[in-house]
Amino acid sequence: MKLKQAGFTLIEIAIVLVIIGLLLGGILKGQELINSAKVKSIAGEFKNIPIFLYGYQDKFRSLPGDDGAAAIHLTGGTVCTPAAAGRCAVNNGSIDGPWNALGPAPDAESYLFWQHVRLAGFTSGPTNTAAADYLPVNAAGGTMGIQSNNANFTTITSSAASPAAGSAPMSGAYVICSTGILGKFVKQLDTTLDNGDPDTGAMRTANPAIAGQSMSNGGITDGTSYTVCMGF
Repeated sequence: MKLKQAGFTLIEIAIVLVIIGLLLGGILKGQELINSAKVKSIAGEFKNIPIFLYGYQDKFRSLPGDDGAAAIHLTGGTVCTPAAAGRCAVNNGSIDGPWNALGPAPDAESYLFWQHVRLAGFTSGPTNTAAADYLPVNAAGGTMGIQSNNANFTTITSSAASPAAGSAPMSGAYVICSTGILGKFVKQLDTTLDNGDPDTGAMRTANPAIAGQSMSNGGITDGTSYTVCMGF
């Protein structure tokens, strides 16, 4: 006597496939929402820094970092002390020093910028310039910095990587840079804040490992970390 072999009906298989499809769709949509939230956070950081700067300037009639009366304006405020040319010239209306200046010596206005805006209450974070976590960290886990712009600001990383060869100097009086941003976020970030072209406009992207690489022509890889700078 033959035993009847049990199996799934077409309807049962169809139901299982629908459930799997719904689960996969939910996972992908959830990941998309997470990515969008991270891009919004990074974009918010780029938008907030000008608020810190202009708020401080309006309150004290001086730029954070460049304020020669910071010790008077702020309890515990540090005034920049020159140690190298181009890093510290207080009260000259410029945030001197590179955006990625390292401490703890208060010899760069771009480094002291963060202490001044924190002590003034515009943002939170350590005010001790020697603190291990003094430099701000972006939503991607990289570091952020600001400096005054100059006529030739196209190189945007310490390793001499830059936007595509021949790129026009960045516009604006100041430049904000943020490191460690994955390519999959870079594309959306540039579209959100600028013109969608990572080699032109107010926002530029560079690969710290490759000097002069064009980001416009397939230079951006989703899993690679980039430095992104924006002039304002």
